Amino acid sequence: MPRSDFVKDLIADASSLGAEAYERAMASAVRYVVAVQEQAGLDVVTDGEWRRKSYIGVIAELAHGFELGRNLADGRPWTIVVDKLAPKNPGFIAEEIAFLRRATDRKIKATLPAPALLGERMWDPRKSAGAYPTRDAFVEACVPILREALLRIRDAGADVVQIDDPHLCLFVDPEVRRQYDDPEASAGFTVEMNNAVVAGVDGVQLAVHLCRRAGARARGEAQHDGAYGPILDHINRLKVHGLAMEFAHAGSGAFAVLRELREDFGIGLGCVSVTPGEVDPPEAIVERVARAVECIGPERITLNPDCGFAPGSAAAVGVDEAYRKLCNMTAAARILRERFG
Repeated sequence: MPRSDFVKDLIADASSLGAEAYERAMASAVRYVVAVQEQAGLDVVTDGEWRRKSYIGVIAELAHGFELGRNLADGRPWTIVVDKLAPKNPGFIAEEIAFLRRATDRKIKATLPAPALLGERMWDPRKSAGAYPTRDAFVEACVPILREALLRIRDAGADVVQIDDPHLCLFVDPEVRRQYDDPEASAGFTVEMNNAVVAGVDGVQLAVHLCRRAGARARGEAQHDGAYGPILDHINRLKVHGLAMEFAHAGSGAFAVLRELREDFGIGLGCVSVTPGEVDPPEAIVERVARAVECIGPERITLNPDCGFAPGSAAAVGVDEAYRKLCNMTAAARILRERFG
């Protein structure tokens, strides 16, 4: 969920406020964003990830070994691994979930960054090589850190834990594939690492979000369009219960690919645009989902926004806009339930 200026200022001023004052204010903010989602009619809510400085930088809360600095190219915060990882606060996200569990009677969801995504964003060949000579070695070191967090999140009462993996989706783009000596092996390694995080974990619904456009929307980075076909075999090897996939964006390809996914996957169907200023009416959402139902049974489908509403610290999106989009999504769900049962 997008953060108001109040929440951004609260995070920026955390050290000067003191732990007690900060927690009191942030708890109020999180209760508010939960109420926003409940009023919109969601069946599954989050805390908006409002306690996190960034959706991937949370790894530096879970483990020691990182240097927090600035990217010289654009001034954005940059978290780089510079030392061997060691547990720091493995219950950090579980504490978020324990609070969320007390704040709502709806089902609740938590998210974790994919290991390969951390490798892509946080390993630097000059600064990181002393601790991890290769990017893959760092990715492998992230797995036990994330797995421990997952187990604690489950025990704190999460109903759904989702691994956010925009890295795997890069391999739909021919330009990206040409940058790798063996793109198939690299995509396969990404899936292997996700599977290592979730292996043998029961008692919670597990999902992977195949994120497509976070950087393009929030930071003006390159947009990697392309249908899911080139990574379909890799997707089908994910050992999770569900997939959250983007389809509201035209560059994501046709719904026909749903027929080629494993039949035991539940599909979190991205049917609501998260582009700032674009508010899909319920009728447009219904039409998108109806096209998906031509390919897979409606009982497998859950309605989702395409992605988070405000990925990246640079995204400027109002909470009210996100609320309206969620209201329209739940209005569409009511129509679709009446139509399909």
